[in-house]
Amino acid sequence: MLTVSNRVSARSAQPKPPTNLLALLCKKASLAGAFFVAAIWLPGVWAFCPAPVGLPLVKVQRVVDGDTLRLVDGRSVRMIGLNTPETGKKDQPAEPLAERAKRRLQALVNDNGGSVGLRLGEQGRDHYGRTLAHVYGRDGRNLEAQLLSEGLGFQVAVVPNVALVDCQRQAEDVARRGRLGLWRDWPVIPATRVDKDGFALVSGRVDSVRRNAAGVWIELQGGVVLRIAPPLLGRFDGKALERLQGRQVQARGWVVDRSRRGGLRAGRARWLIPLTHPLMLRSIAD
Repeated sequence: MLTVSNRVSARSAQPKPPTNLLALLCKKASLAGAFFVAAIWLPGVWAFCPAPVGLPLVKVQRVVDGDTLRLVDGRSVRMIGLNTPETGKKDQPAEPLAERAKRRLQALVNDNGGSVGLRLGEQGRDHYGRTLAHVYGRDGRNLEAQLLSEGLGFQVAVVPNVALVDCQRQAEDVARRGRLGLWRDWPVIPATRVDKDGFALVSGRVDSVRRNAAGVWIELQGGVVLRIAPPLLGRFDGKALERLQGRQVQARGWVVDRSRRGGLRAGRARWLIPLTHPLMLRSIAD
C-alpha cells in the first residue's frame, strides 16, 4: 500500500484570478518573454485541471520531448490533450520551441523530485504502445495545463480521452490571449499553403459539406478536406456543420497526405485532416 507521502496531495480548487490580474500577467509576459512565465505558476492554472485525490506517483527516467515521458518502470507516457513541437528526428530539424518545451517539462519534473502522478485515459494506450495519461505534480497541479498556459504546445482532443477538454482549453486561452510562446507569431496556416503532413492549425473557407457512409466531409478552398468519422458524428452538431458552407473555419489536427496512399483520385483534395472532437474545429468571423 502506498503511503500518503507517495501520493499526489489533493488541492482545493482555487478561484481564477480577476480579469485585470490575468490581463496584467499576460501583458508582463509579452514584454518580458517566456522567462517570466517559466519562472511562475500562473494562478489560474492551479484551478484548471485539479488532480483526483490520492493519485499514485511514478518515477520518471527521462523526458523524451515536450509531451512524452519515459518512466523507470519502462513505460513511455504520452500526455493527454497536449501536442508540443517535434524535436526533430531522422535528420529533420526541430520545430520552433520544441527544445524549450522539452526543457520546461524537464524543469517541472525536477521541481517534483523526479516523480509525477498519472491519471490514465479511458483509452490507456495509443497505436505506438505508449501509455496515455494526464500528468500531475506532487501538489496536484496539472503539467499539461501549465505547458498550454505558457504557449509551449497546442491543445488536442481525441475521443475517448476528453475528460479535461474544458479546463485545458482555459489554460490554452491564457497563452493565446497573451500571445505567449507558439501564439506569439500567428500559427495558423491558410488551406492554400498546406504542403506537408503533420500537426497543424489550418484556416480556410468551406466549399462544401457532404455526408456519406464514411462520415461527414468538409471541403475547404485550397485542397484541404476535414473528415468526421461515423462513430464521432454524435459529438458534433449536425445542423451547425451544414451551416458551415461558405463560412471561414479554423481546424487543428494531423494533416495526412492522401497522395501517398496509392495515388489520388481526380477531384479529391490531397490534404486530409481527421477531426477527432468538436474542439478541433471552429467557425471564425469573416
